[in-house]
Amino acid sequence: MSKIEIRTVDVVKYITPLREGGSLPAIVEASDGFLYVLKFRGAGQGKKALISEFIGGELARAIGLKVPELVFMNLDGSFSKTEPDEEIQDLLKFSVGLNLGLHYLSSSITFDPLVSVADAMTSSKIVLLDSIISNIDRTVKNTNLLNWNKELWVIDNGASFYFHHNWSTWKNHLTRTFPLIKDHVLLERASLLDEASKIIISALSKDTIEDIVSKIPEDWLVNESDMLSPDEMRNAYIEYLNSRLSKIDSLVKETKDAK
Repeated sequence: MSKIEIRTVDVVKYITPLREGGSLPAIVEASDGFLYVLKFRGAGQGKKALISEFIGGELARAIGLKVPELVFMNLDGSFSKTEPDEEIQDLLKFSVGLNLGLHYLSSSITFDPLVSVADAMTSSKIVLLDSIISNIDRTVKNTNLLNWNKELWVIDNGASFYFHHNWSTWKNHLTRTFPLIKDHVLLERASLLDEASKIIISALSKDTIEDIVSKIPEDWLVNESDMLSPDEMRNAYIEYLNSRLSKIDSLVKETKDAK
């Protein structure tokens, strides 16, 4: 099995905020010369949203979905000093350190369920993945999908793994399914769920899951309010994902019933 490799780059230029996102992500230029959409550790859901974004994105890539390259991005303190907008200034100040970037897909367009194309297998994989990672934010109102070069790309998994906002009760989620799948934007197109579930089970081995979780920066797992150590959190993400995969037949049935 090939191990995933995540590059680390430095932010060299803040270009513009993307105000359609609640957390005010921004387009930035990095030290490798490429443009990225930067997700800030200092935004609303903080480092936990970056963890969700990272795990969800790499799981999506592992099952064969299109995902922009994810990189770790160093942001230094100089950017907040030259930013005139106070809201952005605070965001930059609170985000010094390691953040997450998604390769910027220039001229991509937001997926529109009324006109955009999404094939049955891709739709089925995305729906099941979102059920596995408990992603509450891929709805008609906010699709978090892009069409780029006539292909469907998965972005914005930051609203997944909501159990990690309260570690004292996270084990309660091990036995649950995901009824909110009924609101998924691709539900009607997901007509190959059985076939997709086999691909997912084969792609997401325990080694693959452990490899992805091992790449979460230690710094993102340290919060004063959390009762678990970074290692305990890593083990919790691994246990959660393995428990979801072990009940994938139930998730498939729940999805079919929702349709």
